[in-house]
Amino acid sequence: MKYLAIGLAAAMGAAGCSPKPENAVEASAITDAEPTSGVLLANMDNSVRPGDDFFQYVNGSWLDNTPIPADKASYGNFTVLREDSQANVRKIIEESAAGDFAMGSDEQKVGDLYASYLDREQRDAVGLMPLKAEFESIDAITDTTRLATWMAAANKQGISLPFVVGQYADFKDPNKYMIYTFQGGLGLPDREYYFDPNQKFIDIRAAYKEHVTAMFALAEVDNPEAAAASVYAIEEKLAAGHMKKEKTRDMVAIYNKLPLGELPDLMPNFAWEPFLAEAEIANIDGLVVTQLDYMRGLDDIITATSIDDWRTYLKWRVIDAKATQLTTAMDAQNFAFRGKMLLGIEEQQPMWRRGVNTVNQHLGEVVGKVYVKRHFPPAAKAKMQELVGNLIKAYEISIRDLAWMSEDTRTEALDKLSKFTPKVGYPDEWQDYSDLTINPGDLYGNLKRSAELSYQKAIERQSGPVDRNEWAMTPQTVNAYYNPPLNEIVFPAGILQPPFFDLEADDAINYGAIGAVIGHEIGHGFDDSGSTFDGNGVLRNWWTEEDRAEFKRRTGKLIAQYSAFKPFDDLAVNGEYTLGENIGDLGGLSIGLLAYKLSLDGAEAPVIDGFTGVQRVFLGYGQVWRNKYREEALRNQIGTDPHAPSMYRTNGVVRNVPEFYEAFDVSADDELYLPPEERVKIW
Repeated sequence: MKYLAIGLAAAMGAAGCSPKPENAVEASAITDAEPTSGVLLANMDNSVRPGDDFFQYVNGSWLDNTPIPADKASYGNFTVLREDSQANVRKIIEESAAGDFAMGSDEQKVGDLYASYLDREQRDAVGLMPLKAEFESIDAITDTTRLATWMAAANKQGISLPFVVGQYADFKDPNKYMIYTFQGGLGLPDREYYFDPNQKFIDIRAAYKEHVTAMFALAEVDNPEAAAASVYAIEEKLAAGHMKKEKTRDMVAIYNKLPLGELPDLMPNFAWEPFLAEAEIANIDGLVVTQLDYMRGLDDIITATSIDDWRTYLKWRVIDAKATQLTTAMDAQNFAFRGKMLLGIEEQQPMWRRGVNTVNQHLGEVVGKVYVKRHFPPAAKAKMQELVGNLIKAYEISIRDLAWMSEDTRTEALDKLSKFTPKVGYPDEWQDYSDLTINPGDLYGNLKRSAELSYQKAIERQSGPVDRNEWAMTPQTVNAYYNPPLNEIVFPAGILQPPFFDLEADDAINYGAIGAVIGHEIGHGFDDSGSTFDGNGVLRNWWTEEDRAEFKRRTGKLIAQYSAFKPFDDLAVNGEYTLGENIGDLGGLSIGLLAYKLSLDGAEAPVIDGFTGVQRVFLGYGQVWRNKYREEALRNQIGTDPHAPSMYRTNGVVRNVPEFYEAFDVSADDELYLPPEERVKIW
């Protein structure tokens, strides 16, 4: 069973010890060698004033001279590290693929899953047989009762349906699991793609209809053009009722727990009893319905749509979900739309990279155990844990000094900060895959069994306590996240590398890079969504009315700032949707800078490569977000991603940090200049 995405992101650390004043952060004796500056001088563009475009100043030479690879939508630090991680995991996988291991062993599963992905000849020989079996079950749907039953069964495979159910910690009692519903069922990335009058969206809609038609033809569905029209009509109705993505960030508004007996009042035309029985959740005490209005509207759509049209729509949902697992022709058509049309990618990634991704998704902690032994030494974990502690200390000092916050709210905020649980590198307990059967030459069956087993494990633990040892990312993942109900910040080993964390660099660059990323994740606990949970992970209001109003006033200014960024004449950043990440970025850099200053303990920072310590903190931050986009990919990110594009994650933050102005002699004549009264400080 898939977790419902509620809010996550990135991180890393350092070490050392000496007597310090009570509030001092310990300096990190990263290495015995003379530290380098960590500044990537060759990437900089010194013809640009830092105060005009700090992102270009830090990264301009690299941006001007680095092409985006043909198989990428965008290219930057995250991409490079992910490719390195894939290459390292490939070596681990290929050792399993080359060995003669017993059936059922972890090595056999890893090797045969990877081989089944790469075996194009076998996949083409199997052809449409897996689809035909799915279609037979769909053709057996004759009424809304069987429709509901089929939807519950398909949900176990992770197929996107008009609504899905998934397991997550209970917002009101995070020691227990809860089942949530969430809107779904669209083939385009977001509801706005169906209605935006911009010509680019009109072109995407036309291309999507052609894509659905082509896929139906490849799946040998009768009258594919009419079938595609039927699918689009249903999706358009679903999209019209979808809660806007900005509103899904309101955790209070989406927590609507209904006893199972009240579900028919919400959707009287939906066959809840057979749905819940097939979903194996008929005995739970209630269901959290995250979008009430959408579900009410869906009830009407269900009855207004013929069973024939529903069967056609469900066949499309299966095709769309399984396309990359089937024939070469279906995979290529899927890429033509989802890769080329939506993201501007010129060619697909090599099969081995896609195979590695598949193994990471389904057997990730098997290879993760080997990965951390080879690529994440214990010393790195210890250093990371210390840097996390330093950032938490700096946050505590900052919260204590906030002029805009009352003592009552401050007490609650400090209590929450004291209860953060950091997880670094890899889990203490590894997942057990012993019940998963992987057969060579059966990619479709392997992935279906994996999804269904994941669902079954969730069902089996539903009545038990929340597993606080579980990770939502594998150790080799280049990313990180904050989990509100568990109040935990999680930093996989994969991201703990340069330029995020450089063992040979001076402290300043690390505080600006991984320090800001750690601060970002801590900041998610205090952003517009995370701040609705207390230190125990309970969804409750711990703010005074006046402090919450001031928080909204300050974040409103941040929304306005980011909404003014326009990479294209016809498209601006969505300041409301990106607010949580922007709060995290602003707090992350501000607190990373404070932690660096505290680590100096009054000593003068060295000047290295001509840059002061404070300048290097900012440069480290700017280097992290080095990235460039294809136009289609940038438009897609703005339309669907809660993260602002990289150039605005850089420029949008530094202009709000007072030290930036002094460090780089920024004046009112510079493009990034903001008058002091317009600069936003939250945490």
